[in-house]
Amino acid sequence: MSDKIVITRIEGKIVTAMIEQGKIVELNCEKSHNNSILGNIYTAKVKNIVKNINAAFVEVEGGRICYYSLNENKNHHFLKPVTRTNLVQEDEILVQVSRENVKTKQPTVTSNLNFTGRYLVLTSQKHQIGISKKIRNEERVKELKALADQFIRPDFGIIFRTNAETALDEEILAEAEHLIRQFDLVCQKAMYRNPFQLIYEAPKGYLSLIRDQRQTCLNEIVTDQRDIYDVVLAYLKDNQDEEKILQLFERDGIRLDQIYRISHELEQALSEKVWLKSGGYLVIQPTEAMTVIDVNTGKAIKGKRVEEHFLNINLEAAREIGRQLRLRNLSGIIVVDFIDMKLAESEELLMNEMREILKHDRIKTMLVDMTKLHLMEITRKKVRKPLLEQWKEK
Repeated sequence: MSDKIVITRIEGKIVTAMIEQGKIVELNCEKSHNNSILGNIYTAKVKNIVKNINAAFVEVEGGRICYYSLNENKNHHFLKPVTRTNLVQEDEILVQVSRENVKTKQPTVTSNLNFTGRYLVLTSQKHQIGISKKIRNEERVKELKALADQFIRPDFGIIFRTNAETALDEEILAEAEHLIRQFDLVCQKAMYRNPFQLIYEAPKGYLSLIRDQRQTCLNEIVTDQRDIYDVVLAYLKDNQDEEKILQLFERDGIRLDQIYRISHELEQALSEKVWLKSGGYLVIQPTEAMTVIDVNTGKAIKGKRVEEHFLNINLEAAREIGRQLRLRNLSGIIVVDFIDMKLAESEELLMNEMREILKHDRIKTMLVDMTKLHLMEITRKKVRKPLLEQWKEK
């Protein structure tokens, strides 16, 4: 995960750069007055139910209409007592935004309220105990399950995040107490509120990014903005995190943007073409349905070993594609057209390399298959808006 997180302002937007081994691997932009609703919890009213897609559309604060899947949400948080389990028009329910609006698609909301910490996720609808698949130490898994018995209740479930593997039990128990208190408070407040009200506001985007990093790998958080420094410092204190990793950069005439070339990386990440060191290049084109990535030989010079040459370009391209998915926050279906290779072994090497690269993505990303047309299919979970939309947002 990240070695360093750099937070600054560029053209009036708060830009967060996540750096691994000296290279920027993720960029996120948000307005100074954050208008993101991702993770917010609202009292909502059902506007209509569309049976042919088995979904409802609900209204939240500000007249915003959100998509609510009835396939994924079997149990509903009704604000008023009802004797039925099915949802009807005009019902008032409690929902959480699970996905921001992307392009023409409305925000998605869920009845499964999630409260996320560094070590745990509390879930209101999934009542089991879950363990991150990245925790492979079987003894630690047993310890965590036994630890959950000290605070689990019938009305919620718990998922242990990867950070829990190396955390002290006392730290996990303290966070569990904090998340349960948040959950109880939200449920209590919602009982006395009318529809269209904000009940819980999710942390600012850059705070969520700090929270989601593996504690053992995050060495430094640096910002040159005093107000952001104060917010992050308060957050670290509240969550009993190490305050010493936070640095305020103050040097006359020098900005963090200049030192880390964030504007340059941002400009590159907003363009279609990405050059590779070999002389090849990528063309990245997001469409309404999917993102298409084309790998080209470009200026790369061919030798006598054409197959080996193409494989090397493809392997370099795979590494850069893994970075670009994170950098641009591309999601949904991603189709990659690599340079054609004749040998099945070359294709298998490329597939294995891409699988390993995608494991480093903190957002769930999966290599699906290579089609008969030799197009690689990748899926990446949709959470936040793509970088291009974040930057263009007014």
